[in-house]
Amino acid sequence: MTSADTSPSADGARHEPLTTAQLAERAGVSMATVSKVVNGRAEVAAETREIVEELIRRHGYRRQKKAGEPAPMLEVVFHELAGPYPVEIVKGAQQIAGEHGLAVAVTQLQGRHTPGLGWVEGVLARRPTAVITVFSALTDAQASQLRSRRIPFVHLDPTEEPPPECPSVGASNWSGGMSATRHLLQLGHRRVAVVAGPPYALASRARLDGYRAAMDIGGAPVDETLVRVAGFRVEDGIAATRELLRLPEPPTAVFACNDGAALGVYRAAAEAGLRVPRDLSVVGFDDLFPSNWLTPPLTTVRQPLAAMAASAAAMAVALARGDDLDQKRVELSTELVVRDSTAPPRGAAD
Repeated sequence: MTSADTSPSADGARHEPLTTAQLAERAGVSMATVSKVVNGRAEVAAETREIVEELIRRHGYRRQKKAGEPAPMLEVVFHELAGPYPVEIVKGAQQIAGEHGLAVAVTQLQGRHTPGLGWVEGVLARRPTAVITVFSALTDAQASQLRSRRIPFVHLDPTEEPPPECPSVGASNWSGGMSATRHLLQLGHRRVAVVAGPPYALASRARLDGYRAAMDIGGAPVDETLVRVAGFRVEDGIAATRELLRLPEPPTAVFACNDGAALGVYRAAAEAGLRVPRDLSVVGFDDLFPSNWLTPPLTTVRQPLAAMAASAAAMAVALARGDDLDQKRVELSTELVVRDSTAPPRGAAD
């Protein structure tokens, strides 16, 4: 195998994309090997794959016309399939996909928030019309591979700030965190705790920042002993609330940065013999099942997940058609939904 010619043309310009034959010649490999790399097949040596991929990144790739037809499929990629969150996402994506004659395929990353080895090869082999990544992020190399094969992608509720050229859809997490905290302050609470999500997640950092801003504006300086950076699971809410309730001066209210953690707050409060909201007010975030069916029904910030997914799907379909997007950053509004889990602190109305 000879070394690949990865140098640009003498004038620095990028000309027509290379065909399979041209890639094979420059990489010093067979056309069959190039075809395996292009289509995401696994049986190629890592060094050879990287040489071919580098050529494609630099020069582009021109498929034969018939082979280039994408599958009529919108692929939605989750970090994991658990709880009602992915159900709402699929509903929204299906709405738009159906309008354009596309099926929705669902894949998951086994709990990872960045796809592992082999993920992008699978996408290239399936060749969907477009990809939506949910609560995850692509590496630069993975994004480059999808672009080089003309497979558009959109980030939905990304875990980190996407590069400027990558379209994304999110929610107004900062204002949602502020409205949740401000609601508790307006009820008269001053010992307001927060059970934040994982620090790697853009949404959880924004909700925590909204909490801090509301406390500052409300004249209630944040007591750092009331801040618990945990996670989005029920177990995280239980563990964090147990710690909070053991404080010499425990909180009278808790803002949990998602409904799962809020359910954990309910459980820990019950263990301690406390009643919601008589002894402890609770606000969640998401407004997902079973929030409205808890006892008492949960006050929470509604995140429009289905609408977010529909927006991401519409963007992905537009990119697949070759259309320009009006905007690459879409942020949909959240809304505080007041139910029965919040009340003035005990004794305030006595």
